[in-house]
Amino acid sequence: MDAKVEQGSADGFPGLIGDSPVMHEVLELTRLVAASSATVLLLGETGTGKELIARALHELSPRSTGPFVRVNCGALSESLLESELFGHVKGAFTSAHENRTGRFEAAHGGTIFLDEVDSVNFPLQVKLLRVLQEHEFERVGDTRSITVDCRIVAATNRDLFDEIEAGRFREDLYYRLNVLPVYLPPLRERVDDIPLLVEYFVELYSSANARPVLRVPEDSLHVLRNYAWPGNVRELQNYIERAVVLARGNTLSVELLPQHVRGLRPARIGKPRYSDLESLCTELVTRGVLDCGETATNMHQSVVSLVERELIAQVLRLSQGVQTKAATRLGINRNTLHKKIEEYELQDDVR
Repeated sequence: MDAKVEQGSADGFPGLIGDSPVMHEVLELTRLVAASSATVLLLGETGTGKELIARALHELSPRSTGPFVRVNCGALSESLLESELFGHVKGAFTSAHENRTGRFEAAHGGTIFLDEVDSVNFPLQVKLLRVLQEHEFERVGDTRSITVDCRIVAATNRDLFDEIEAGRFREDLYYRLNVLPVYLPPLRERVDDIPLLVEYFVELYSSANARPVLRVPEDSLHVLRNYAWPGNVRELQNYIERAVVLARGNTLSVELLPQHVRGLRPARIGKPRYSDLESLCTELVTRGVLDCGETATNMHQSVVSLVERELIAQVLRLSQGVQTKAATRLGINRNTLHKKIEEYELQDDVR
């Protein structure tokens, strides 16, 4: 979710849209957490609205009159990030022609939001840990310590325990950041909010493009509810904008949605395309994957099983055999995954 785009309101909460039970939990926890000065760690997939919550934490806090400073740690190179966060003195490195104030100094009296904090390199994590513990640091190239008073809100879309196990993230820094964790649910876990979000984005982009506000029929909402939304609200936002721009009438019909959202195969550059099941099965028979004596129904089931087995195997490997993680990534519950593992004999991929 883009904080500059989604300016609706959920339960009297500025900047957020949603009325589902899980969103009510997030908003209630945000209100409770905002009153303190403790460090907050926002956990959630890309596009779930972590920056919106970070801004809400600031606006609802006693520091609301102070600055809100955002740093996208993943967008800066390792060499630039230290200078960006802590500043530098003239002559600290070749292009340091003058003293520069860092983001921590700029956030004094307010809130600093460290997005994609998992991207901070290991040596720089030591300096970040010191700020959390002692509220002081040195600019790059300086020996004078600077004391700063700002609240730290960090965010990540990764499992930090995995990063710790891989040696990329300090365990002591994790526990310093994880004082007040707030988990933001993916859109697939709050599908009841989809009609509200669609209504908002339709009105937003209809106005922006000088188009009539589209009517959203139930069959389109049904398709949107049943899509997995790996890109979460940001992905939904993009597809609604696309539909508004492409619409020729006053209805957001199913045909205006991307093929993969409708359950169809998207066009892939440089990839073979199959117009129907028959041509795909013919190709698989030629390769010896399927038996040419199978009926069309059996062929269809064989193709589905082959694809499903490979997908589950890949996700299990990506999740290092942890079934809970794999189930979450697949969008199914753990019991269903366990049955599929037994059905496809994938026990060797489970730890």
